[in-house]
Amino acid sequence: MASGRYEFRVQGRLSEDVAGEFDELEVSEAVPETVMHGDVLDEAHLHGILARFRALGLRVVSMREVPR
Repeated sequence: MASGRYEFRVQGRLSEDVAGEFDELEVSEAVPETVMHGDVLDEAHLHGILARFRALGLRVVSMREVPR
């Protein structure tokens, strides 16, 4: 995977504290999901974001690369 802009959709609404764990992403709600957008620098950065989702017990509903 190359660098690019990604959209992540996670199940449910995030508290401000949890959303703050993803300060490099723009966070918005699309009930019943939370949508996050942001630039991913490289594959290691992408895996780091996914690891944070997992560590916080968040269920990723979808992930896709979007146009910049």
